[in-house]
Amino acid sequence: MAGLAVMWLGVRRLHLSVAGRAGSAWRIQQGLAPSPSGYGPLTELPDWSYADGRSAPPMKGQLRRKAQREKFARRVVLLSQEMDAGMKTWEQKQQEKRQEEENKQQNLLKPKGASMKGP
Repeated sequence: MAGLAVMWLGVRRLHLSVAGRAGSAWRIQQGLAPSPSGYGPLTELPDWSYADGRSAPPMKGQLRRKAQREKFARRVVLLSQEMDAGMKTWEQKQQEKRQEEENKQQNLLKPKGASMKGP
């Protein structure tokens, strides 16, 4: 029994958590997904198809990624619309300020008498 305990204590455990993320910093710097299976043909295309050429029904992961992309696209459209509305409001305020300045310039007192007459 003692020999078994010594042998058991001598076993090393292999941890793959760090190895699984190896190179992820480089991939992120290059503008890629942190994981090589993040996107691409191996992830996006179906695993199989029917013999007559019909494509396979979408897998759960494909449906999940499609829903995530749709949600992201809706958010992009919403933020773009908000940005356009904000720019229009800002331009209108700038136009009102310019108009107000022009009105102030027109309503200033005008000089009288000899200073109005030219040489």
